[in-house]
Amino acid sequence: MSTKLPSRLVRLLTGLALFGVSVALMVRADLGLASWDVLHQGLADRTGLPMGLLVNGVALLVLLLWIPLRQRPGIGTVANVALVGLALDATLALLPPVDPLAGRIGLLAAGVLLNGLATALYLGARLGPGPRDGLMTGLAARGLPLGPARTGIEVTVLAVGWLLGGAVGPGTLLYAIGIGPIVAWFVPRLTTPAPAAAPTGVTSPCPA
Repeated sequence: MSTKLPSRLVRLLTGLALFGVSVALMVRADLGLASWDVLHQGLADRTGLPMGLLVNGVALLVLLLWIPLRQRPGIGTVANVALVGLALDATLALLPPVDPLAGRIGLLAAGVLLNGLATALYLGARLGPGPRDGLMTGLAARGLPLGPARTGIEVTVLAVGWLLGGAVGPGTLLYAIGIGPIVAWFVPRLTTPAPAAAPTGVTSPCPA
C-alpha cells in the first residue's frame, strides 16, 4: 500500500466526505444519532442554522480547546473542520426524508457502517486526528485516563444535545455499541503503513 502523501490525502478527503454522508443518512433515518450529532442537531433546531455548518463551527471551537492542552493539529485536523459539515449539508439537500420504517432502519444501518468505514479511512491516512479525538487524547495526555476522558466527553455532549432537542433513540444505542467493532475491523485494512526507517549509515532514496 502506497505511503506517498497524495495517496494519503485521497484517503483522508474520501474518508471525511463519507463521514459527512454517513451522518446525513442517520439524520434522515430519524432513529437517533451519535452523541456529538445529537448536539449538532439540537443546536441546528434552536438556531435555524444548517446542521453541517454547526458541525464545522463546533469542530472549530473544540480545536481552540487544543491550545491549553498543547495539542498540534495536522492536515487531517484542519480538513476535518472544513469538509465534514459541507458533505453533510450537501447530502441532506439531495436526500429527502424517508417515511417507511423499514427504509429508515436501512438508512440507519448503512449510516453506522459507512461511518465506521469513513473513520478508518481518515484515521488510516495518518495526517492528524479530528478535533474531537484530539480533545480526548489531549485530556489523556494531561493525566486524565483515556476511558473516563472519552466517556465524560460523550455523555456531556449527549446530555446537552438532548436538552436542546437533538434526536436520541435506538440509533444512538446502535452507534454506541456498533461503531467500535466496525472501526476496529476496518482500520488495519485501510491504514497506510508508516515508511520503514533507513538502516544506519544508509541514506533513504528520494521519493519519485
